[in-house]
Amino acid sequence: SLVRLLRHPYGDAVEVLAREPSFVTRAMFGAVACYVHGRLMLALAAGDPPWDGILVATAREHHAALRVFVPELRVHAVLGKWLYLPAAEDGFERQARRLAELALADDPRIGVEPAARRRRVRSSASRRSRRGSGR
Repeated sequence: SLVRLLRHPYGDAVEVLAREPSFVTRAMFGAVACYVHGRLMLALAAGDPPWDGILVATAREHHAALRVFVPELRVHAVLGKWLYLPAAEDGFERQARRLAELALADDPRIGVEPAARRRRVRSSASRRSRRGSGR
């Protein structure tokens, strides 16, 4: 997890997350998703805007309060329920650290519960065709 974080161009800005024993990273659509306290908190993306910076997993009702705390945050152009800190913003690293500190402190305005992973269920027809294929 720490290696994946530190390999990312913006990983050092949120490295403080690695202090939390529950810290985990996962690959997510070309980004590095950072989980703390069992919730998806931040996603680091190094593509073209609006996928270049830090995405803040949150709910719309928390947008105003978070934008007061970090005025550089924008509503993400694609994921409208999330906020986005563009890497091109002045003070990007300082604001990214502020967001990481919020996540580390388990601030209720930031983070979403991960969706339950669905198990793929094979239909009985596909099981029958697999059994018959070796004959």
